[in-house]
Order: sequence, then structure tokens, then C-alpha cells
Amino acid sequence: MHSQRSVVALLASFLTSAMASAALDTVLGIQVFAISGRPLDLGLLGLASFAPAALLVLVTGSVADRFERRRVAAAAMLAEAMTAAALFVYLGTTPDTVGPIFAFAFVFGVGRAFASPAVRALPADIVGADRVPWVVARTAATWQVALILGPVLGGFLYAANTRLPYVAVGALALTGALTVLLVHSVQVQPLVPEEPLIVAAEVVEPPSARAHLSDAVEGFRFIRSQPIVLGAISLDLFAVLFGGAVALLPALAEERLHVGAVGIGWLRAAGGIGAATITLRLAVRPLHRHVGRWLLGAVSVFGVATILLGVTRIFAVAFVAMLVLAGADAISVFIRATLVPLVTPIDKRGRVLAVESVFIGASNELGAFESGVAGQILGAPGAVVLGGAATLAVALGWSRAFPALRDVDEFPTEPD
Repeated sequence: MHSQRSVVALLASFLTSAMASAALDTVLGIQVFAISGRPLDLGLLGLASFAPAALLVLVTGSVADRFERRRVAAAAMLAEAMTAAALFVYLGTTPDTVGPIFAFAFVFGVGRAFASPAVRALPADIVGADRVPWVVARTAATWQVALILGPVLGGFLYAANTRLPYVAVGALALTGALTVLLVHSVQVQPLVPEEPLIVAAEVVEPPSARAHLSDAVEGFRFIRSQPIVLGAISLDLFAVLFGGAVALLPALAEERLHVGAVGIGWLRAAGGIGAATITLRLAVRPLHRHVGRWLLGAVSVFGVATILLGVTRIFAVAFVAMLVLAGADAISVFIRATLVPLVTPIDKRGRVLAVESVFIGASNELGAFESGVAGQILGAPGAVVLGGAATLAVALGWSRAFPALRDVDEFPTEPD
């Protein structure tokens, strides 16, 4: 019963904090484009949000291991709530420049960078090992729900009052901070020692940043030596890098679809609906055969749907395109997230997945930046169409460059 209450508290915290992030991402995009009207600024906004995760990658994980994770998560979410409150105050001055908004996005990103590893590590702390997959499956479903509710809430509140969404973001982040404190661990979290330990007459030095860097390099070496792992990770990296159409939704909505903040919120929510639908389908009936071809096919469908999003002037078609591209992305994420750990030896999984998380996280935000730059040069519709075409080219190229990945039939039961 104790662990069950902790699971409920964790899911509640995950839902509210993820809703806060999704709502903020939506309204900041609308706010920035309303001030500057430049697609490039939408890309810069994504870059500002992601930069803390990349810059602090050697720090955030260590903090989550050194200190009690629920307190780390709570402090990070409280920082997010305070940032939202500061944004509410700042936007009351009717700003005419986007630079300070980028700074606020960066600060919010710092909070998110510290919260993420702490929260993602909590399921293994609060239940036994046999129950971890059960909890992780529910956190994934909770994330998809947040991706639906957050953008819709942000869009509706922005339409009512441009400052109102930041009140909701602050309240959601604060709720997340309070509820995560109700989580109680049943596992003992090892603490990184601040002083060297004397063990069997030997001095054991605590882990250093250099050790973390060495681990990351070892993970990269393994990825580079394995065509299946390298192909799967790089396929996702480049497909998302070129197909980052979501960042340009505010520009598409104004220039092509002629809808306001509510419409933008629904378009972003369509992505969550499409991904959630496919995720639930895969949870009931996972893929078992022709895994490599399914992966390449999903990326191809993602590219076609992205092109459709860029060429249409009809809101309903754009909504369907968002459903389809997000659903296709969910298939590719499922295959990669299942395939990579199973191909990787147990003693290297942590290092390989750490490298993978940096590359995949970078692809989303750098993809938003690339789309912003292309949108500034070609216009938002042209940039989205070009990105979709590039994604199709990547799928075709990877099919030829990584035949080992293309020919994967079933998920392996253990690493070679």
C-alpha cells in the first residue's frame, strides 16, 4: 500500500510537471512569434530551452545520484514555478523584444535539466525490480496525456489573456514539486562520497567529471562499432533534426492555416493524441517481426506527413498530418528504445543509453533550431516541406547504408 501511494504521487507529479513544460513550450512559441514575427526566433527558442541539458549533462546526473532524488526534483520544479511567475511579471511590461524571453526559457530549461534525471530514476527507487516495467509503462502513458492536455490548456488560456498561461504553468509546476515529496523510496539510494573511502587498505577516489567523460566516450565507441545501434540512433537523430516541424507551428498557423492560439494548442495536442494512440496500441500488441523495415517505414511515413503539413492550407488536414507524424514517430521511438538496449551488452548499457539520450535530446531542439533557420530563409511552409523531403531521403539512405539494421527481423533476446 505504501509503494502504491508513492506510485500515485509520482504519476501525479509527472503529469502536472510535464503539463507545465508542454504548456510553456506552446505559449512561448506563440509569444515569441507574436513579438518578432521571425521563424528564426522559434528555432532560437528551442535552442535556449535545450542548452541547459547539454551544458549540464555531467552535473545533473551526479546531483540525482548524490542527493535524495525526490528533493532534487522538488527543488527543480519549484525553480520552474518561480520562472513562470517571473515571466508573468515581465510580460506585464508589454515587451517588444524576445531576448529576455530566451533567457527565461534557458532558466526554465535549467530546472527541467535537473528534474528529468531525478524523476526518471525514481520508479526503480519506489518499487521492486519486477514492478519497474509496470511503473515505467504508466509514466510513458502519463507523458502522452500531458502532451495532449498541456498545449490545449496553454492555447485556450493564451486566447483569454496572454499572461494567464504562466499562472497555470506556475501552479502546475508547484503542484508537481509538492506531490513528488509524497514519494517514498523503498530502495536505498547510494550516495557518492565527498571524501575518498578507505576500503581494504586502498584509497578509492569518488567519481569525477573526467570519469563521466571517459564513460561517455566508451559508450560512443561501442555505438560506432555496432551497425545496428549506430544506424538506429543516427536514423532517429537525423530524421528529427530535419523534420522538426512542430517548432514552426505558430508561423504555419498564421501564414497558412489562419488560426490563433487555440488552433496552435490543438495542433500540438494532435501530436500527443497520435503518439498516445500508437503507444497504447504497441503496449497491447507490440511489434515482433520485420523490426528493421518497420523502423525505416515509420521514418518514411513521418517524412510524408511532414510534407503534407507544410503544403496544406486546411486546418483539418494539418491536424491529421500531426496525428500521423506523431504516431509514426512513436513507432520509431518504440523500436529504437527496445532494440538498442537488447543489442547492447549489460555492462555497457548505461554508457550507451547516456550517449543516446544526449544525441536524441539534441536532435529535437537542434531540429527546432534548423527549422527556424530554414523558415527564416524559405518561409515556414517551404522549410517544413524541405524537412519532410530530407527525412524521406534519410530513410532511403539509411536503408542502403545500414543493411544490418534494415534486415533485423525480431528483437534479440540477448546481446551477441
